[in-house]
Amino acid sequence: MTNRLAGNLFGASAMVLALAISGGVLAQEAAAPVGAAALDTTSTGEASSGVIVLGADARRHRLVSAAGLAGLEVFDLTGARLAAVPAGEVGGLDMRYGFPIKGQLETLLVSTDKTDNSLRIFAMRDGTPVEVGARSVPLGFAVENVCLLRNASDGGVYAIAVGDGGEIEQLLLYADAEGRVDARSARRINLPSKIKYCVADDATGQLYASQQAVGVWRFNGDPEADAAPALVDAAGLGRISEESGSLALYDGGPGARYLIATDASSGRLFVYDHGADDKYVGAASLTGRGGAAIKEPGALQAVGTPLAGLPSGALLVTDEDAPEGANYKLVSIAALTGALSLSAGTPQDARAVAAPRFPAVVAVVETAPVGSPGDAADDPAIWADPANPANSLIIGTDKKAGLNLYDMQGRVIQHLPDGKMNNVDLREGFMLGGQPVVLVTASDRTNKAVAIYRLDTEARRLINIADGVQPTGQGDPYGQCMYRSARTGKTYVFINDSNGEKRQWELVDAGNGKVRAVRVRDFAFSSQVEGCVADDAAGQLYVAEEDVGLWRLSAEPDGGSAMTMLARISDNPALKDDLEGVGLYDLGDGRGYLVVSSQGNDSYAVFRREGDQAYLGSFIVVADGARGIDGVSETDGLDVTSRNLGPGFEHGAMIAQDGRNVLPGENQNFKYVPWTWIAEALGLEVRR
Repeated sequence: MTNRLAGNLFGASAMVLALAISGGVLAQEAAAPVGAAALDTTSTGEASSGVIVLGADARRHRLVSAAGLAGLEVFDLTGARLAAVPAGEVGGLDMRYGFPIKGQLETLLVSTDKTDNSLRIFAMRDGTPVEVGARSVPLGFAVENVCLLRNASDGGVYAIAVGDGGEIEQLLLYADAEGRVDARSARRINLPSKIKYCVADDATGQLYASQQAVGVWRFNGDPEADAAPALVDAAGLGRISEESGSLALYDGGPGARYLIATDASSGRLFVYDHGADDKYVGAASLTGRGGAAIKEPGALQAVGTPLAGLPSGALLVTDEDAPEGANYKLVSIAALTGALSLSAGTPQDARAVAAPRFPAVVAVVETAPVGSPGDAADDPAIWADPANPANSLIIGTDKKAGLNLYDMQGRVIQHLPDGKMNNVDLREGFMLGGQPVVLVTASDRTNKAVAIYRLDTEARRLINIADGVQPTGQGDPYGQCMYRSARTGKTYVFINDSNGEKRQWELVDAGNGKVRAVRVRDFAFSSQVEGCVADDAAGQLYVAEEDVGLWRLSAEPDGGSAMTMLARISDNPALKDDLEGVGLYDLGDGRGYLVVSSQGNDSYAVFRREGDQAYLGSFIVVADGARGIDGVSETDGLDVTSRNLGPGFEHGAMIAQDGRNVLPGENQNFKYVPWTWIAEALGLEVRR
């Protein structure tokens, strides 16, 4: 079994720490004196969980305690009780710095209220928790504890509530315009029995949960990713004797990041190297004044920021069985790491908030979920109504079931159950029976064919106009895009097989109100490709080879197979395979931008359309809690336009497939992002 564990640690005033390791087994206990700061609190209520909240200086540091029916209690770090705040029956709490409320960054606390199994939300103001929640957030299960996570991918702050029935509920926290903080459920993970504690690492995005009867689990804390559960340590099979207890994470910088867990049955602490896949590195036992053992260390918090007399930080320990009554104590991190021959590392400022890896924007509209579960939504195409932009339409594929036609509010106005349509594109001005029509094509994996439609812009309907099945001769028609030649006025469609072979067809009027496809060119890539876009004015085709990079080649049927690498994944750290959807934003006069979805890191790379086609930056699409629209992740297909799509989209938009549709978890869908916001994020132009 791979052993990994997250834990929280709480020590005693004038404590002695006894630790030893021998072959991964606790062999002996050599008492080691601990230079600990004294902290003995006297509570009017319970002492079930506590957090140290750092102030501007040492005199303003505070301990906030979950005190049961007494609510939240506030102490200084000498143990003097300063205040009490009503908060229901508080069982657990956690906090994060730098939460934005009305343009100000505040320290946020979230506590559990066992009277109604809810979460309550506070901001630390002038050293005292002030309730700022828009409501008491109901959970619908018997809550045991809560921990917070700032998602490194997008900077969003999430509350993770764990429950008596094995529930792990992850909720996005957000502030509205009035400064009230609320929460929306992002995802639910269920284990089969009680979870008592959890802790999360903002830097790595890992979430740890202590399932009392089983052991400690590690999950990916990003709700836009697979949970990827891994068992860190197990009761009876690993080092945990009977019951898994509390958890804490200590951050002393590179080489000194540790996961600490309590074995609830023995009261021992297990320490794991968080920077080495949570490899077990030692065990510890705690004793207090007079050598008496701390038999029941409860909830823990590790602080890597220096405190008075504790230059490497401290472990805050809830002593649930202290002779004077349950209280809180501090123990030196340096004493713990020294006894285990580990490095305490370099002090870290816990108040520092890392910026998201890329500039962030939000979607303002999302479509209804597609009807098929799993990986189903794939690729969109945009039709801009020149007469009434608000009536513009989005065509989206459900690659398990057909095509959907959406309006600009994301509502489905037509569903065509025509088979496994993978990618879709359109071109205006195709002459059919002497009349210009909007021609739509899709790669049909059911019939291994080119699917062909006319978009009736008045009736707002797609009408099949293929002159019978138009076979591709490919084993798996996959990626697809269209091209209209500025030189000849002819319209083409490119479709590739999943093996990298790509074919080009000319679309021609069959003379009976139908359209057929005539094969005009074959070429191939060395590995799988899918996303592509044609620059009609320049006669260029851009193709994303998923694990390699973005290629440019001629879009003309006589253009041959010569290709130029525009952006190689291995040369640009902002790109992470797979490269998928590709779109073009037209500024006019041959200028504009290429947008490519970098699926491996849930971002979108922007390149200049003209000149040296330089990389200009990347952006991400994050959750908007107030609107209830989640971020966009694992994007397959996208489309971009600079045309007016109506209010909010006057300068165009990016429409992107969302591989994980959360807030709450539903089938996949498509998100609408105003180009104006992308332009502001990266300093780009908009078409006027």
